[in-house]
Amino acid sequence: MKNRIIISIAGVLLIFISCNKELPTEIPDKPTLLFKSGFESNVYIDDTAYPDNEDYRYIKGTDNETGFSWPINILGATESALHYIDDENHQAVRSEIQTVIGHTGDSTKALYNIEYYDVKVTQCPYEILNIQEGTKDLYVKYWMKLDSASLFQPDMWRAIFEYKTKDYTENQSKGFRLIAFIYTDNDGIPYWHWQGDADPENPVWEIDNKTVPVPVNKWFLTEFYWHWSEGDDGRALWKINGQIIGDHYGPTTRNSRPIDFIILTQIYGNANPKYQWIDDIEIWDGIPK
Repeated sequence: MKNRIIISIAGVLLIFISCNKELPTEIPDKPTLLFKSGFESNVYIDDTAYPDNEDYRYIKGTDNETGFSWPINILGATESALHYIDDENHQAVRSEIQTVIGHTGDSTKALYNIEYYDVKVTQCPYEILNIQEGTKDLYVKYWMKLDSASLFQPDMWRAIFEYKTKDYTENQSKGFRLIAFIYTDNDGIPYWHWQGDADPENPVWEIDNKTVPVPVNKWFLTEFYWHWSEGDDGRALWKINGQIIGDHYGPTTRNSRPIDFIILTQIYGNANPKYQWIDDIEIWDGIPK
């Protein structure tokens, strides 16, 4: 009888312990919002020409609607700014923050860029510079509005977004570039082009999309996501208005080089004049649910 009681007590204890043991659970990753701004409140472009800085112009101030401040400092970045290149004292290209009717139909502030003509490689990107954590996943989205005139000239192109890793050069060094284009065909019909390359003439991979239409004179949502990797688990995703332009699985770098800088917005190409507006930027460390 004593043995049976001992066994019964042991069984009860075993059941109690089993019921109260914490079972391992998988907690899904929750992406973190790193930056958000619609250029509202006190956000402005500092037009000061600082010496020896290659004509970078800094967007500054705090967006009181989101709580985030400019310049963008994600991934340990510093000195992020608009970069005027071959601009003839800002005559060939210009940027300003304007009050316009936004994608919701209400008045909003937005970043306006215009390129009147090309000098050599005239452009004015917003560059996220001096990145210290260049192997991280990143998701970027913003609203954009493009002109129509430049998008219906035959056999033209304009770039709207890119990143470059360390050691990317124009003569195929050891780096990698991810870049989003709008091309026009021989009939002047615009289409999307998504590319990863070793240099402009040597794509590692490229995707054309002529199915999703290129919106003109209307706001559209653009989204970019990448998982930095030199292997098959790399990913580079681009969406327009929720439709996939290209979803590449494979290398998003070369020779394990980390990302050096990100061209978040860009006004650059051989079809001029051209202009655009950018609004409601969000940057996350993963794809938000």
